[in-house]
Amino acid sequence: MVEDKPTTLLAGVGCPADIRGFTTDELKRLAQEVRDETIRVVSIAGGHLGASLGVVELSVALHHVFDTPNDRLIWDVGHQCYPHKILTGRREMMRTLRQGEGVSGFTKRSESPYDPFGAGHSSTSISAGLGMAVARDLTGEKRNVIAVIGDGAMSAGMAYEAMNNAGSSDARLIVVLNDNDMSIAPPVGAMSAYLSRLISSRSYRSIRQFGMEVAKKFPRSLEKAALKAEEYARGLVTGGTLFEEMGFFYVGPIDGHNLDHLLPIFKNIRDHREEGPILIHVVTRKGHGYAPAEASPDKYHGVGKFDVVTGELYKTKSNAPSYTKIFSRAIVEQAEKDDKIVAVTAAMPSGTGLDEFAKRFPRRFFDVGIAEQHAVTFAAGMACDGLKPFAALYSTFLQRAYDQVVHDVAIQSLPVRFAIDRAGYVGADGATHCGAYDLAYLCCLPGFVVMAAADEAELIHMVATAAAIDDRPCAFRYPRGDGVGVELPAAGVALEIGKGRIVREGTKVAVLSLGTRLADAQKAAEELAARGLPTTVADARFAKPFDQDLVRRLAREHEVLITIEEGATGGFGSHVTHFLAGEGLLDGGLKFRTMTMPDSFLEQDSVPNQYEKAGLTARHIVGVALTALGRANEAAAARRA
Repeated sequence: MVEDKPTTLLAGVGCPADIRGFTTDELKRLAQEVRDETIRVVSIAGGHLGASLGVVELSVALHHVFDTPNDRLIWDVGHQCYPHKILTGRREMMRTLRQGEGVSGFTKRSESPYDPFGAGHSSTSISAGLGMAVARDLTGEKRNVIAVIGDGAMSAGMAYEAMNNAGSSDARLIVVLNDNDMSIAPPVGAMSAYLSRLISSRSYRSIRQFGMEVAKKFPRSLEKAALKAEEYARGLVTGGTLFEEMGFFYVGPIDGHNLDHLLPIFKNIRDHREEGPILIHVVTRKGHGYAPAEASPDKYHGVGKFDVVTGELYKTKSNAPSYTKIFSRAIVEQAEKDDKIVAVTAAMPSGTGLDEFAKRFPRRFFDVGIAEQHAVTFAAGMACDGLKPFAALYSTFLQRAYDQVVHDVAIQSLPVRFAIDRAGYVGADGATHCGAYDLAYLCCLPGFVVMAAADEAELIHMVATAAAIDDRPCAFRYPRGDGVGVELPAAGVALEIGKGRIVREGTKVAVLSLGTRLADAQKAAEELAARGLPTTVADARFAKPFDQDLVRRLAREHEVLITIEEGATGGFGSHVTHFLAGEGLLDGGLKFRTMTMPDSFLEQDSVPNQYEKAGLTARHIVGVALTALGRANEAAAARRA
């Protein structure tokens, strides 16, 4: 249980320099205070708890030993950085975590000099760290560069590309592998810690260097054999042969919660200036020190507000299921009818709702790890031989596999079905996880079918539509959060490709909505009608191919036509503009406007506030329509309302 009591040591820590003179016992007390503070903060604001609790001692040790911010400390992904933020002058701001104008849930360069590299996607730290190490060497600076990367992030190809590059470089880079899943490490204990301390010491490495110099006096074949023998001897003891093969000097595994083990090893590494990359393997446990998070690391990976004493999560009331749950239900329904349907995700089975599919159809479910590029081409391979793959990925993560989407799927016209979760604004996760670009980067691809669900019932039908498309790739996008509460169909029905629908008839203004802005479009229509402006509202359903007959009709029968979408410029509205111009439908006085996300990155906030800042609410639609009609004063008043 975490007691709500004032801290003692932590209260006097304004920056890492304040802990450099602490004794080991004081650092242990400080670590407990940081752990308690992290739990309190997340219980109030929500956030990534398990990963942050797993690196408390590691954070304390790194900031105690290394001269941050001069020494560069890079946290991969950044969702484990709360202890780091508490120690680097942001403790008082942590109660604003993931809120508007508050502290980001990830590392962020503009927020603090202690965040040398911003992150929200995984597996970037080694690449960035190597770049900083090379910059240091070219400019003659004196500093350490430390990249902390989790074992999950190590499943991504980018991490190995960076390690391969670093292993062939003389740049001195320190990589800390935070193994919190026991997926690599053998049992960790006193003997392992002793051997790691010995191997990292100046005396051992000096002897090793001497031995290497002596070996150079031998014939080349004997020199290579001697070096390999030493490398494999250490590999057999420590388990680091893979990393040695990639050119890293391996130290570990080490208990990442034991400061008596961490501190001397980090000091050895800091004080010995041998060139080349070093990998320090630490073993930690997600949620360490807080029983509810230890017992359920997945549940406490990212949490809302909760009761500190019991660990019970405070549930927000909703009358509608989340879009993710609706997708989960719909794909299981389709898979029950078609045994060729398979599902692929990249380390997000619960986040994408595929955990239920996995329970129901374990042999047809594939979690490939943090490897979106592989996931897409893997799905393409299955599609080649008659399976019907659904690749469920967050919009912002699909960006990482764009070349594979183009080259391996679109060019070959393979029927891979992309379920794009978190399309649009995502609230507290901010700009790094905002699904802004999928419409722009998919609608430009020949032959692609791109759908956007206006509500949860439409999503069920779009899953059925995707299952029925078997001659080309397709995608359907849907947002984070709960649906709007519409009645759900008993079963999904395939939609006619490229056909939209009219949901409200008018004669003066037409609003063509793609996706979940439809509800606001209908609210706007009510207000416009009250102002004497009968308004048509249409749901495009398909961004590509969109309903050209519907667009022609709306353009010819209305004085104003507005498109609205929760995506960046370059998506649906841009394609409609191109079509209208080509058809000459802009030549006769049609007042045409597009509403998209602004050309800026919106940081963390509530989703309603993000819509307000983006200008994508009902009152903004009313304002755009009135402005187009030359009623600027009314438009300004409507926007202020």
